Amino acid sequence: MEILEEIKQGLINTSLLEWTAVIIGTFYVILIALKNRWGWCFAMVSTSIYIYLCYYANLFIESGLQIFYFVMAIYGWVSWNKTTSKTRNIIKWPVKYHLINIGISALIMFVLGYFMELYTDQESPYLDAFTTVFSLAATFMAAHRVLENWLYWIAIDAALIFLYAGRGFYLTGFHYLIYTIIAVFAFLSWYKMFKNQKNENSIHRS
Repeated sequence: MEILEEIKQGLINTSLLEWTAVIIGTFYVILIALKNRWGWCFAMVSTSIYIYLCYYANLFIESGLQIFYFVMAIYGWVSWNKTTSKTRNIIKWPVKYHLINIGISALIMFVLGYFMELYTDQESPYLDAFTTVFSLAATFMAAHRVLENWLYWIAIDAALIFLYAGRGFYLTGFHYLIYTIIAVFAFLSWYKMFKNQKNENSIHRS
């Protein structure tokens, strides 16, 4: 009961700035899940706010990640504007790409986590390093419309629930719970679109 009361009090004390970031960020994920390019504009605004929030919560790696998100939001906007919605196809990575990505990301994660634990007062250094490093790959994959990006986000968002809640950002923690659920449905939606693309391509070739 004490935990529930603490969460309730945390939500009550949530700043207007955090509420704004959460609402705008939710629109970003929903629009990207729908393959709508305007989602990247919402991402730019949301990440700008989180850069500030994370920095002052001593989540330095996460703050740096938000800067990367902002840059990738610009890249995503430019990339998705180069093609129409009809030609903006979803692609699927072979297993070996994921094995290489996971192996390199895990190595960087441990090095970064160790460095932050040793030389800074970073909270939850390894958890923050995990969400940061793997988010880099997942955001790049999303910008390039790689189907499996949503599988990465499911794991990352689940971890971020604990990271933000542990620093008192209970609303943002709940926000990432919603992100996790959206990521599951987004993967199913993109997978269905991917299969439809394959069927259409088969028809055109026949």
